[in-house]
Amino acid sequence: MGTRRYDLLAIDLDGTLIGPEGVVRRANIEAIARARDAGLEVVVCTGRGLIESARHLNAIDARTPAKGRDIAPVVCAGGAMIADAVDNSTLHRWAMREELVHRLCDHFAQHERAPLLLKDRGAAGYDYLVVNSGPIEEPSRWWFEHMGVEVKFVGHVRDDEHPEHTIRVGFAAHESIMRELGGSIIETFGREAHTQHFAAVSGSKDGSGGVKDEAIHLLEVFDPQVNKWTAIHRLALQQGIDRTRIAAIGDEINDIQMLEGAALGIAMGNAVPEAKAVSDVEAPGFDEDGVAHAIGKILGGDW
Repeated sequence: MGTRRYDLLAIDLDGTLIGPEGVVRRANIEAIARARDAGLEVVVCTGRGLIESARHLNAIDARTPAKGRDIAPVVCAGGAMIADAVDNSTLHRWAMREELVHRLCDHFAQHERAPLLLKDRGAAGYDYLVVNSGPIEEPSRWWFEHMGVEVKFVGHVRDDEHPEHTIRVGFAAHESIMRELGGSIIETFGREAHTQHFAAVSGSKDGSGGVKDEAIHLLEVFDPQVNKWTAIHRLALQQGIDRTRIAAIGDEINDIQMLEGAALGIAMGNAVPEAKAVSDVEAPGFDEDGVAHAIGKILGGDW
């Protein structure tokens, strides 16, 4: 066995650790356990909120701190928050400016759409605030019903009792709707915000979980400095881990900065072309246990 080059591995969830079945496969669970036993700290880095990730965090024992640590960090909400999976507390967050959120909500209202304001649950006491400026799209209804989130509704964003705790403005709908709405937000807000949209997780066939659906897109708008790499880099600095000792694996648009920033960026075989273009190596797809393959390469010193 060769010398391991990395101390921290950031792993995306949907499309990377979670495949079409909506579960973490046994080979990946076992590989993550081997990685931890070998001293490689594994950090989930997901676009989901913390409670929305709970089932999968439990599957890989992500609530247990790495050896020598007293916290089990999870990067969630696309990098807008770092949470401790031990007690679900917030370690750090990048909240959005109230003025920007108000203008975004006004923009949604002009398009007769209902924005979903993701909150820091530990601070606000709930997960989503929905501004009723349009209908609740079916993908959002499914998400609210299946993810155990607490949702509140208001008629106007000025009725938000916790404006300081918003970390993301989002929306899920059919891809054709999203391209028009996403394009108008990018054109209107430019560099004032970090905006992205990509295939969303929707209901699985048996109703037990969620899988990516290319027909449904998720729109996410953050503070301009927010992305997964910003959060991973902050966490690494706090833990004394040099950038040259960080590896990351992902598949989607929201993984690009993380794949670029890490010393080793690993694209899944099923990754979008943009993610593959910025990565150093490519692992097999989720249907071939790509995460387990990548961990094996890292532990063996091949990567």
